[in-house]
Amino acid sequence: MADKASRAIVLYADGFVPLISVSHFHLHILASRASCSFLSLRDTPGSGKEEERVLRELAQLLDVHDTYFPSKEELVDLDAHIQSQADVKLPTISERFMGMKAAILTTCPEVELFGRKLGFGVLSFDQLMDLPNAFSAATELMQVLGFSGGKVLEKGEYDLVLVHVRTSENAKDQLDWLNALVGGIMQIAEPGSEVASRLHLSLVMSFGSVSETENQCSLCTLPQKHTNFALSQLFPCQSYSMKGGHLLNNIRHHHPMLIAQWQEAVTRKDMVETFSFEDFEEHGGNLSILADRFLHEIAFKLWKTPKYGA
Repeated sequence: MADKASRAIVLYADGFVPLISVSHFHLHILASRASCSFLSLRDTPGSGKEEERVLRELAQLLDVHDTYFPSKEELVDLDAHIQSQADVKLPTISERFMGMKAAILTTCPEVELFGRKLGFGVLSFDQLMDLPNAFSAATELMQVLGFSGGKVLEKGEYDLVLVHVRTSENAKDQLDWLNALVGGIMQIAEPGSEVASRLHLSLVMSFGSVSETENQCSLCTLPQKHTNFALSQLFPCQSYSMKGGHLLNNIRHHHPMLIAQWQEAVTRKDMVETFSFEDFEEHGGNLSILADRFLHEIAFKLWKTPKYGA
C-alpha cells in the first residue's frame, strides 16, 4: 500500500485483443511488470448494434450497468434509450467516490455523452492524437493528473483519466499508437522516479464483439485445469460470477477483458511475460473478478473508497 493517495490512468482498448502481436513490445513489457488478470462480463440482452455493446461493456466497467440499462428488454433504438435516460438521475463519479475528479477521452460520441452523464470531465481525444508523438501524449495525460517535469504536484486537475479507444477501420494504427503511449507512460514513471509510486496504470483490453459459438478463451477451465473431474465438482461458485452476495445467472464465461495493473512498489508482480489470454491464464496472479468491481478497485488505490473484498 502506498503512503500517499495515487493518481490513475486507465487505458481501455475495446476490441483490440485479437490484434496484439509480438511487435507491440510495450504492451508485453507492461504485462511483465504488472499484476495481470481478467474482468468477467455478462451476457446481456441487446439489439445487436455495436454501439450498444460498447456502452453496455463500459457501463459494467463503471458499475452502472444495472441502473442504466434494462435487465430484460432489448434496445431497439439506442439513441432513443439514451434520450429516455436523460431525466434518470445517476450519481456522479464524484458523489460515488468521495469527491474523486475524473476525466474521459474517447473516440466514440456515445461514450462521450455517457461520460458526461456520469460526471466525467471530457477532454479532447483529437487534441491528444494531434500531438507530435505518443510520448508527448503521455506527458499531457500526466500533467492533468499533477505530474510535471518528473515531479508530483500537490494537486492535479483530475485524480483519474480514462482513455477509451474503440476499434475502427484503422485499428492497427490505433493499437500501434496505444502501444507507444504505454511506452511513454512507463518511461515517465520509470522505477525509482518520484512519479513511479504515485501513478497507477491500468491497461484494459477486450475482444469486442464475439459470437456465442466462440467458446475459446474460456474462464471455466481456470479452477479445474489441474485437478480431476470429481474434485472439480467441489469448487464453490467463483467470485467473478457473483455481485452483492448474489449469484448472477448471465455471466459470460468466455472472452473476458484482460487487465494489467502496474504501480511501482505497490502492485504485485506475477509470472506473466506477454499480454495474451494464454499467458494470463497460466501465469496471472489474480484470475478473474467481475468487471463491475473494477472501478471500485481503482478508487481504493486513489483513497476514494474503502477496500472491497479480500
